[in-house]
Amino acid sequence: MTTEQGIVFAVLGATLALFIWNRLRFDVVAMLALLAIAIAGLVPTDELFAGFGHPAVVTVAAVLVISQGLVNGGVVDNIARFLGKVGHRPTIQVLTLTAVVALCSGFINNVGALALLMPVAVWMSREAGRSPSLLLMPLAFGSLLGGTMTLIGTPPNIIIASYREGTEAFGLFDFAPVGAAITFAGIAFIALMGWRLTPRRGDESGDDDKLFSVGDYLTELKIPEGSPHAGATLHNLLAESGEDRDVVVLALIRDDKRQLAPSTYKVLQENDLLLVESDTESLQAFLDNTGLELGSQDDADTESEEDSAARKSRKKELNEGEVQLTEAVITPESSLVGQTANRLNLRERNGLNIVAVARQGHRLKRRLGDIRFNAGDILLVQGFEDTLTTTLSNIGCLPLAERGLRLGSSRKTLLASGIFIISIVAIVSGWLSAPVALVSGAVAMVLTKLIDAPDAYRAIDWSVIVLLAAMIPVGQALETTGGAELIAGQMLAIGDGLAPSAVLVMVLVGTMLLSNVVNNAAAAILVAPIALSLSAELGMASDAVLMAVAVGASCAFLTPIGHQSNALVMEPGGYRFGDYWRLGLPLSILVTVVAVPMIMLVWG
Repeated sequence: MTTEQGIVFAVLGATLALFIWNRLRFDVVAMLALLAIAIAGLVPTDELFAGFGHPAVVTVAAVLVISQGLVNGGVVDNIARFLGKVGHRPTIQVLTLTAVVALCSGFINNVGALALLMPVAVWMSREAGRSPSLLLMPLAFGSLLGGTMTLIGTPPNIIIASYREGTEAFGLFDFAPVGAAITFAGIAFIALMGWRLTPRRGDESGDDDKLFSVGDYLTELKIPEGSPHAGATLHNLLAESGEDRDVVVLALIRDDKRQLAPSTYKVLQENDLLLVESDTESLQAFLDNTGLELGSQDDADTESEEDSAARKSRKKELNEGEVQLTEAVITPESSLVGQTANRLNLRERNGLNIVAVARQGHRLKRRLGDIRFNAGDILLVQGFEDTLTTTLSNIGCLPLAERGLRLGSSRKTLLASGIFIISIVAIVSGWLSAPVALVSGAVAMVLTKLIDAPDAYRAIDWSVIVLLAAMIPVGQALETTGGAELIAGQMLAIGDGLAPSAVLVMVLVGTMLLSNVVNNAAAAILVAPIALSLSAELGMASDAVLMAVAVGASCAFLTPIGHQSNALVMEPGGYRFGDYWRLGLPLSILVTVVAVPMIMLVWG
């Protein structure tokens, strides 16, 4: 082993350890790895940041923009529209959901496809009186399977295409024979028996038994005559109530007229009623600090039938008109992660009320202002209907509550579909390369106002872009220093005399295990040069081992940290870390059994 190889192995070892440790963002870890090999002089300075202009990186960014354009045009929601008509049988629900998300994931970002269909899955579960845990894990795994079918379905495929030897990269549908085979097999397994392996979390519920019950802590407070808060703003009232306050003002009632989500700069008057959300302890502290009086109070545990009817009526009113309540899940990339509601000041900055927080399937009873948000937490938020979806997107949250499908106009749907189809035809016909065709499609969607420029930039997951751009030179350093060849030689010594099919199993399973603990794009970048060196030593077709790497990198079913889709369903489904292997392990074995013969048949 040379000194340069030793440095590369040390950097890669530290990088993998930091990925697994998961305390630093994966894009930050990738940049640290890039800087390490730069300081060691393993990559020329003029090539160090070439990854940011790499065709694979540009292609991933363009796919993300096009995906958002298709969403804005109503294309994906049109595909999903029929899901509400499939009935309540679990097998049919699982089959249709996984099939639709797989189809969408073949052509748009798989996390985006999952985000669109997750509210539908939650709604279907509630309508059928079942826990969402039955549908959400199959939905996440279906999104991963569908991404294997095309070049643009998932970043690992785009990365692998750039490693192909010769003048031509893999085409758009070159992944389809293997990807479609494992997708069909995987969906059939999940729908027929796999869903039975998912854990049952949460009690089966009726249509009014949800994570959050707004009326349980709904209270009316009155501004009494002579109160010092009469003539002052709501902001001043909340500011003077003390740092420990945990009271959310949902509405202001004046002269029998209800104003939902009142501005914090609304001037209060005598006899105003404030409809607030609070627990008993916080409410008492709020009353002591402000001198407000109780108007009427609804306690869910002691209310009469008349009170219950009134509570449900108020709850319905909070969801009508311009202001509504909705549930949303915090994504791993959200700006809320690690912050508290008090620090973020969401009401003033974003017009959002945080009404409640749920974690691991249970509503948190601690003070809302003191809760430090985690990725996967479910929030019950109140906001303005016309901006709520955009606001949630801007802070990195995905809505979970039932919603109407955004069908858009027929013109927009046809326009979005037409631009996408033209881009695909340009790639398949060989008229344009994939990066050029997809960037052209993304620009066309901006010019036709299917997506505006700021939204186009927001649609790009910059953490993935930085990860790819930083790790590509690191992967190249592994190859140029001879490190990949050295690892391949050691693998040959271990598996001396193995048949080509056994070598493919070794590559595929090894990549699959790695992708369950590190980002799948990073796994593809690290394993691809090793696989190419291995194929050269054995005289195997390089395309075959690259396909094995692509499949293994995309099929991370064993842990919630292997892919963002797995992480996003963890809290809404009430899953634990160890739940994923119950369905994920047999699915991984099935993928290996189906993929290896198909790779040998098509590419061997």
